[in-house]
Amino acid sequence: MGNENLLQLEGAVENIVYRNDSNGYTVVEISDGDDYITAVGIMPQAEVGNTVKLTGFYTSHPNYGRQFSAKICEVCRPTESADILRYLSSGAIKGIGAATAQRLVAEFGEATLDVMENQPERVALLKGISKSKAEEFSVQLKTSAGVRTLMLYLGEYGISNTSSVKIYNAFGAGCVDRIKENPYILCQGDFGVSFESADFIAKKESLEPESGVRLRAGITYILHHNERNGHTCLPKKRLAEISADFLSVGIDRINDCMEEMLFDRTLIGDTIDEGEFVFTPQLHLNEMYAASRIKMLLSFPSERIKDIDAEIEKCEESDGIAYAELQKKAIKSALSEGMLVLTGGPGTGKTTTLNAIIKILKNKGKKVLLSAPTGRAAQRMTELTGDEAKTLHRLLEVSWDKHDNPVFNKNERNQLKCDALIIDEVSMVDTYIFESVMRALPLGCRLILVGDSDQLPSVGPGNVLGDLTDSGIVPVVRLNEIFRQAQQSLIVTNAHKIVNGEMPVLNKADRDFFFLQRNSKADVTSVIIDLCTNRLPQAYGYSAFDNIQVLSPSKKGELGTAELNFRLQNALNPKADGKQEVTIGSKTFRTGDKVMQIKNNYDIRWFKENGDTGEGIFNGDIGIIERIDKKVKLIKVCFYDKTAAYTYESAADLDFAYAVTVHKSQGNEFDAVVMPMVSGPPQLYYRNLLYTAVTRAKKTLILVGNPHTVEYMVNNNRRTKRYSGLKEFLLRDEGLY
Repeated sequence: MGNENLLQLEGAVENIVYRNDSNGYTVVEISDGDDYITAVGIMPQAEVGNTVKLTGFYTSHPNYGRQFSAKICEVCRPTESADILRYLSSGAIKGIGAATAQRLVAEFGEATLDVMENQPERVALLKGISKSKAEEFSVQLKTSAGVRTLMLYLGEYGISNTSSVKIYNAFGAGCVDRIKENPYILCQGDFGVSFESADFIAKKESLEPESGVRLRAGITYILHHNERNGHTCLPKKRLAEISADFLSVGIDRINDCMEEMLFDRTLIGDTIDEGEFVFTPQLHLNEMYAASRIKMLLSFPSERIKDIDAEIEKCEESDGIAYAELQKKAIKSALSEGMLVLTGGPGTGKTTTLNAIIKILKNKGKKVLLSAPTGRAAQRMTELTGDEAKTLHRLLEVSWDKHDNPVFNKNERNQLKCDALIIDEVSMVDTYIFESVMRALPLGCRLILVGDSDQLPSVGPGNVLGDLTDSGIVPVVRLNEIFRQAQQSLIVTNAHKIVNGEMPVLNKADRDFFFLQRNSKADVTSVIIDLCTNRLPQAYGYSAFDNIQVLSPSKKGELGTAELNFRLQNALNPKADGKQEVTIGSKTFRTGDKVMQIKNNYDIRWFKENGDTGEGIFNGDIGIIERIDKKVKLIKVCFYDKTAAYTYESAADLDFAYAVTVHKSQGNEFDAVVMPMVSGPPQLYYRNLLYTAVTRAKKTLILVGNPHTVEYMVNNNRRTKRYSGLKEFLLRDEGLY
């Protein structure tokens, strides 16, 4: 909507109907002459008694009727004694009720708010108001004024009130002056402000294109951007070239700036494979610390379990199992070394091996903790082992600092209480979470990491599993024998063919792996919808919401997740009378929709049937919208083990999950997987992505499309290069960090 369509509304705030204190979303009633108007928007500074100037437009709410949607809110403080009394009596300032408000206005009149903000010592002279209380009133008024000033300033550049609240919480009073001095602080936190927006403000504030603050911010921005591509560092020369191009500045000026940053340790330089690399300080510390702790585990291993061979024989007898030689090797290594990495594809006996390790450790009186990166992976680990597995965030007891950044209560000062920690799906674990695990791991504790090195790497930065297995100093056992019962599964045997660069069997229709050839994208889409709505539910009793998952290599295109979700929603959960729905951004969610959380959100509260409650819904969690409450603007989502309440603002991090990308499916398994097979960009159509997709299916896999696409993906063995330092730091001899 263009600015020419925006309207202005001015009036007195009569009532606060609703306010979300975490993000400032507010519903107010405004007196506009003889009329009352409901206004909604990010207005944390609007209080009863204020006069507000709103910029926005009118909307029609299906339940609440005509509303004014405010995009900019300018608050005018009350200046008349009667308005000030009403403002203070409304509870706008914590600690002031009607009686105290009357005394303040009686004493200071129209100067009341100025005195309270700037001369708290005078307020403290009034009976019943302590010096600390008067100072608290002053801080509240200054904060309100500061937020108001910041919103007005940033609003001119199209930066939302939501971002303004986050920015003020991070930088506090005087943040407008700080931003004018260095606008690039706006793109260096989780404020939703791009480098381009900060650059635009800098131009308006007449900062030079080659100013140090701009170049420093640009170089740092590029490093952070590449974290999202999985890199913990970049080659120094490449970083300089990218920065020069991105900032339109000469390479010499970039090199000079980079040397200054390396000198003052704003950036950290290091040598990897005889090349010069550049890290952010945090990721350099993460990888160095993790490497040092691993070397400590290997140097001071936990006490070796006695009579391992006899214990293995007991397990074989009690469970009626004869372990393969590699399985025995893995069990022995786990029980005699301080650390083990256990890898292998589907059907190679990882779970059987793991259960033996757990059983022997528990028989020896050892406390074993189990964990996995995602909720579904932890649930599956619980089902396969019979012991409770927690997500890594829950295991490490995540909480949040004053800036809403996650911190773990389990760390080097409050370590885990266990003799062995086993982590599954390690291919998904990024550098940040791995370093946090190593901090929380007590000395003498066994660490057993389980994963499939042929699956896609973590979404976050780092190459943890790859660096550990490639280092040569960490004990690794690779299970490669497909057991007889697993050989009956075409999903398993085809997965191994794919990873070995062989064409999977596509012409058998009597087992669990099916290929349906269709040559046009329209036909592929039609078949996928039919499979989800009719054929699979009728043939197997599968539900499109609980058992079937459509996977796609890409988000975009006719067979990308965005278009497939649109088509599948209309087929599986169409619009209907009495079915609540709400539009969030470009998505219209309905009660009953299958959705996925696409970004970690540590603030969302969840509840379990057993009464447990907590906060935090994480990237990749899949659930069903159970209820949309338009009155209080909440969306209730039921995940596999808990229910979460979303505000409309936090629901911006939800997406439809009828179809998800293969990357987003990591850590999950589904009874049935359906995947389109049409040509696409080489960077998305490669062997490991196909392998990962196939191994997400537990019982049924259906590929729909062209066999040439399957062949192309099998032959395209590109592995995206990830720059990381963990392997290098593991191989160094300088001792502990």
